[in-house]
Amino acid sequence: MSEQIDMAKVEELAGKVIGDVAGALSLYMAYLGDQTGVFEAIDEMGRVSVAELAEHTGMNEKYLHQWLGSVSAAGYVNFHPEDETFSISPEQALIFSREGQPACMQGFIQAVVSQYESHEKAVKTFKSGKGRPWSDQSECCFCGTDRFFRPGYAANLTSEWIPALDGVEEKLKAGAKIADIGCGHGSSAILMAQAYPKSTVHGYDFHEPSIEEARRKAKAAGVDNVQFEVASAQDYPGEDYDFACIFDALHDMGDPVGASRHIRETLKDDGTFMLVEPMAGDSMAENMHPLGQIFYAFSTTVCTPASLAQDVGLGLGAQAGQRRLTEVLEEAGFQKVRRASETPTNMVLEVTG
Repeated sequence: MSEQIDMAKVEELAGKVIGDVAGALSLYMAYLGDQTGVFEAIDEMGRVSVAELAEHTGMNEKYLHQWLGSVSAAGYVNFHPEDETFSISPEQALIFSREGQPACMQGFIQAVVSQYESHEKAVKTFKSGKGRPWSDQSECCFCGTDRFFRPGYAANLTSEWIPALDGVEEKLKAGAKIADIGCGHGSSAILMAQAYPKSTVHGYDFHEPSIEEARRKAKAAGVDNVQFEVASAQDYPGEDYDFACIFDALHDMGDPVGASRHIRETLKDDGTFMLVEPMAGDSMAENMHPLGQIFYAFSTTVCTPASLAQDVGLGLGAQAGQRRLTEVLEEAGFQKVRRASETPTNMVLEVTG
């Protein structure tokens, strides 16, 4: 039987791919504008010509002309044809140039660029079926990941997530012992140390360069009630923690059951474990939307390879969903799992018992 091709469907899909290609290149252009400070310059200057922007930034006018054409066509910058000038609206500035704002997407974009940077390794890993250690990712991935998640933590961690837990905020204000496991560059640990000065925060991560960066950030922030140490989630030191937390990292671990079991063993009897994971439904069908598409993609080249490179190699993936996460936590010995809070990108689980 000959294959029947519906050309209308071909044209429809081809049109979508062209849009995706445009989007991919727009992110690349956005990364260039971020790393060179051009978005920030336009935000500072207001409506500006190419020549004025070139003079202000000291950059090549010809490059800026091409770049502005691309980002204007993408809707990232506004082009005014009546006088050939460009501007950035307050809304565009929040997305592309205002560092630290929850709406700023440059960290997300930087993380995407990091995956293209190491594409040859990704292809080799995907084809082999073997793991790829977190340490094998590019520095751009580490920085982009921290940069993307940090504003969300700043906006929600101490104002929404911790207050949503049963009795935890009161303990932290009075003075408690906190473990931040898989702390990365230390953003979440430092935020807690600043918000709860009577508490002591212990940040643990198995990636030594990240711990070194966390120590630098803590020193720059001027907090002395936080300390960072290289350790895995399965054997970090200490006991009698009042509060333990993992931010967007349990699914990256090779043995999330073992990690959760160790957390339970090092918590006080009345201690609480807060697990923050990417927002996801319990089935793939529930995750067929742009955010699910993005998380599945990062999971393919970052999260699952990192898990498979470790002992056990469970490979939960970034779209595990609450039901699967609850199974992991119950296998580790916890008795109660409750969704305490959520954002469009994260679910916050309160884990006790």
